[in-house]
Amino acid sequence: MNDLPFLLPEYVERLHRTKESMEAAGVEVLLLTDPANLYYLSGYDAWSFYVHQMLVVILEEEQPIWIGREQDANGARLTTWIHRDNIIPYPDDYVQSLQKHPMDFIADCLTQIGQADRRIGVEMDSYYFTAQAYERLKKGMPDARFQDCTLLVNRVRMVKSDQEIAYMLKAARIAEGAMQMALESIAPGVRECDVAANIFHAQVSGTPHFGGDYPAIVPLLPAGEKTSTPHLTWTDRTYKQGDTVLVELAGCYRRYHSPLARTAVIGAPSSLVRDLAEVVIEGLNTTLDAVKPGMTCEEVEWVWRSSIAKNGWLKESRMGYSVGLNYPPDWGEHTASFRPGDQTILQPNMTFHMIPGMWFDAYGVELSETFRVTENGCEVLADFPREVFQCPVDSGVYHPLGGSGA
Repeated sequence: MNDLPFLLPEYVERLHRTKESMEAAGVEVLLLTDPANLYYLSGYDAWSFYVHQMLVVILEEEQPIWIGREQDANGARLTTWIHRDNIIPYPDDYVQSLQKHPMDFIADCLTQIGQADRRIGVEMDSYYFTAQAYERLKKGMPDARFQDCTLLVNRVRMVKSDQEIAYMLKAARIAEGAMQMALESIAPGVRECDVAANIFHAQVSGTPHFGGDYPAIVPLLPAGEKTSTPHLTWTDRTYKQGDTVLVELAGCYRRYHSPLARTAVIGAPSSLVRDLAEVVIEGLNTTLDAVKPGMTCEEVEWVWRSSIAKNGWLKESRMGYSVGLNYPPDWGEHTASFRPGDQTILQPNMTFHMIPGMWFDAYGVELSETFRVTENGCEVLADFPREVFQCPVDSGVYHPLGGSGA
């Protein structure tokens, strides 16, 4: 048996719950292309998702079937619990070819094993399932009845096992170290790219007890006027006195993420940043205190909305989402969000990234926490002061500018 991140019974249970969802959806065959779902059900872990690959789940079969590029087949043998006979490689002349397509090969395989005329679920809105892939499958299996099952496995993944929670707690330790490194590195005259490099080092080297994995999202580091938007990365620009810097990053262990965001200022913050930070921190604290199983995501967002409304603020975008296992380009699970209308009910061992950032035309403030829902409330995974920081901080010493602690 390979050195799998989970014991075999956990994979069997995951597959069982997936098949229950398939039956409820009226699907007999499920074609998965999201690498997080491949990992979740099989253990497959490789940077091969830039080419077409698939996990096939058939209701009557005890194991899924992995189909991918020939040179990646040994990766499937080394990282999964799947029997060798269920690892099926396609030749390299299918890769990025104008004459043939990997989905032609997959359609032929499914036809040969008698699955081409069944009710087949596909992940229509997966990053990794293209319009061309869908068209080739339909052409290769004209008698199949296709339906969209984009989030079927993602929803199965929402409630974490104890082992998954343990991995996310390790990821949180890595996130703490990476955030500390960021705050120690940001200073006048330092290049943004060098801060990013230090964060990457901390994310991958991890702790003295365990190393880190590559996160699904790179460090996000908008500074100065760029703090008006959350998803900018870095340049070779040098930081200047007075810059506000948003730092959003994650620790990652065995593909499980624990994101963390904080706001830093080089020097004294402006009154705009200070006042907004107080509102954001109060709202974050109030909302985390209110979280408990049985609430809906909409109700969680309402607590935040009510808190900031007392000070005359309104945030239109969602303020959190389900998080955990994933691959680039996103660490979110794409299932539940903290926003009006989301009726997802919180259950113990669901995990979320609560990120009540607020961005305006020339400035912004961002803080976040990853937490798991417990039997009575929630557990914040990272242990990091919930503050706006004055940079650079001394090694191991925080310089908070105000607000409530974690």
